[in-house]
Amino acid sequence: MIRFDIKKRDGLARAGVMSGDGLKGPQVPFPAVIDMEVLFPSLAARGGTNVPLSAPAAFAKTFVPMGAGQPVTIHPALEDRAVSGDVVMVANWHTALANPRQYVAWLKALKEKTPPDTLWYAPAAALPSDVHILCYTGFGLFDYTGVDLISAQGMFCTPEGKFPADAQKGGICGCEGCRNGDLKLHNRLALDHEVGLVRYFIGQAKLRELVEARCRMNANHVAIMRHLDTDYACSELYSPIARSGVMRANSGESMQRAEVRRFAERLLTRYLPPKATVAVLLPCSAKKPYSLSQSHRRFQHAIAGRAHELIITSPLGLVPRELECVYPAMHYDVPVTGYWDAEECTYISDILARYLLLHKYERVIAHLGGGALRVAEMAAANCGITLEHSCREHPAGDVALSQLSRALDCERRVKDDRLHGMLSYQFGCDVDTKGMLSRGHFPELFYSKNNQQLFSIDTGTGLLRPTFEGWELLPERYRVTISDFVPEGDVLVPGVVAANPAIREGDEVLVVGTKAWATGKAAMPATEMKGSRRGVAVRVRKIKKL
Repeated sequence: MIRFDIKKRDGLARAGVMSGDGLKGPQVPFPAVIDMEVLFPSLAARGGTNVPLSAPAAFAKTFVPMGAGQPVTIHPALEDRAVSGDVVMVANWHTALANPRQYVAWLKALKEKTPPDTLWYAPAAALPSDVHILCYTGFGLFDYTGVDLISAQGMFCTPEGKFPADAQKGGICGCEGCRNGDLKLHNRLALDHEVGLVRYFIGQAKLRELVEARCRMNANHVAIMRHLDTDYACSELYSPIARSGVMRANSGESMQRAEVRRFAERLLTRYLPPKATVAVLLPCSAKKPYSLSQSHRRFQHAIAGRAHELIITSPLGLVPRELECVYPAMHYDVPVTGYWDAEECTYISDILARYLLLHKYERVIAHLGGGALRVAEMAAANCGITLEHSCREHPAGDVALSQLSRALDCERRVKDDRLHGMLSYQFGCDVDTKGMLSRGHFPELFYSKNNQQLFSIDTGTGLLRPTFEGWELLPERYRVTISDFVPEGDVLVPGVVAANPAIREGDEVLVVGTKAWATGKAAMPATEMKGSRRGVAVRVRKIKKL
C-alpha cells in the first residue's frame, strides 16, 4: 500500500513524499519516476487499461476495470470511484498531449470529480520534454515506459525534445549513459533529472516560470497552458494568493497568469480608492516597491499628496499607490525594453478605462511617456474622458516635474489612507479606518487604534494580517469553521466543518470554533478543505481559547 503526504502546492502541481512497499527507501519524494512492475506488480496483468480517453460512457463502462485495487483507473466519461489517499491512473494520457483543447477539457472533467488528496499517475506518458506540462497539470507519478520505447526507436531525449541517436555523440550531455554510449540509460537519467528539477521548482512555488521557458519548444504545450489560462475560474481556484520571491513575467502568457488577472479583477471589483478629485498617471519603475525608486521619490515630491497616484505597468495594468506593496505588485519582474506591443496596450488600456469609468475624477493627468502614454490615451478615448498632459517624454526630468507640480497648484491634499485601500482589496469590504494609526517602518508596519493592535503587514507578501480584534472589523468572510476542539497547532482537514468559498491557499483566515478561535494562513483552498480527508488546512499563528 502506497501512502503519500502532500507537502507543497503550486497551482495544480503537487510535491511531497511517498512511503510503502516497492519504493527505494523509507520515503521517496514525488513527483517521481518509479518502476511500476515493483510498485504495482498486478498492473501488468490488468485488462482494459487502453480504453481511449475519447471513448463514450457506455464503452468505457464496459471495459474500464472497476475495483481492481491500486492504482484506481479513472476516465473522463465515468463516475469516479477514487477516494482520498488513492493513487489514480489515467490510461492513454500521452495521447492527450497532441490535442491541447481536449487535454484541458478532460483534465477539468477529471479534477472536478476526483478527491484533491490523490496522487495522479500517467502511464507511459513521461518524456524529459513533457514532464513540466504533466506536473503543471497535476500529475506526480511516472514510469520509464515512454523513454524506453523512445530508446528502442533510436531517439535521444532532452528537455528540449527528441533527436536522432547520433546526437548523443555531440557532447550535449555528460551523463553516465552518454559516456558509455548507452542510449537507454541516458534517456532514463534525463527523465530522472527533469523530474527532479520540476520537483525543485514546485518546492520553490516557481513551476510556472519553468513551464513558460520549457514550453517554447512544443506548440502543444504552449496551447495547453493558454487553454488553462483562458479558464480563469478553474486556474484561479488552484492558484495561491501569493508566492514567495519574485514573479517573473518574461513572456506574453504572463499577462494571463491567474495572479495577474486576479489582481486586475480585485482592483476593479473590490478596491476602494481615497476620496480624490485628481488622479495622476505615473510610469512604473524597475525597483519595487516603486516608492523606493529615485524616480518615484521625485514624483511624490512634485505631487506632494495633492492627487491620487496610479502607476501604469505591464503586466499588472494599473497599480494604485496604496497597493504597491501587495503581491504581486511588489514582487514582479518584467523585461524593460521601452516597447509595448499591441496586445499589452490593449490589455492594460482596457483595465485603465474600466477603472476610470468606475471611479470618477474631475481631472486625470498623464505624467507619462512612450508606451505607457499611448495606453493612457487609448483608455481615455475608450471611456470618453479628457486627459491632461504634464509631459510627453522624460517624466522624471526637472522640466516635466516642474510642469506636474504647477498643474497641481490649486489642488488640496488627499488624505493618505493606505490601510483602507489594502483592506478593501484583500478582504472585499469597506472598513472605517478613522482613528487607526500606523507605527514602524516599511516593511515592518503595524496598525492600531486606542493602543490596540488590529493589523500588521506580512513582510513576504505585503498582505495584512489581522489580530483577533482586527477580525471583528471584517465581515463574515474568510472564515474556517472547526468542530468542538481546541487546536494545539495547525488545523488539520478532519477538523474542518466549513470554509468560506472565497478562501485560496495563502489567504489570511479566522478559524472559528465553539471552544477556540485561531488566526492563521490557509494551506489549501476552501474546495480542498471540503474535498480532502487529510492534510493541513490552516497554518495557525495564534490561538484564543473561549
